[in-house]
Amino acid sequence: QVRLVESGGGLAPLGGSLRLSCAASGRSFSTTAMGWFRQTPGKEREGISCIGRTSIYYSDSVKGRFTISRDNAKNMVYLQMNSLKPEDTATYYCATDPGLCTRVATVPMDELDAWGQGTAVTVSP
Repeated sequence: QVRLVESGGGLAPLGGSLRLSCAASGRSFSTTAMGWFRQTPGKEREGISCIGRTSIYYSDSVKGRFTISRDNAKNMVYLQMNSLKPEDTATYYCATDPGLCTRVATVPMDELDAWGQGTAVTVSP
């Protein structure tokens, strides 16, 4: 059974940094795209980043501030978040699905192979 567990969320100051981690288990993910979504109450879930075998995607809202990376040997994916803004306050979810990076901006998360329980990030002004 595929399982994704996010960690690293918390409270960060305006302009600060946080690093989110996602631990994947159940099978090897080295050839499967991994991505990050986020959701704020009252807003639609937003696909913000994805890393595949050869491609990386960032939404305009995080481009230049967030960096996605992965460690295939550890089945981990990370999201380094810098220059945090109040609008980055959200629950962040890790997800996986073949071909995710070509549709992360539009696909509903619940249509994907697997996703985690989320980790909350709060940016204090």
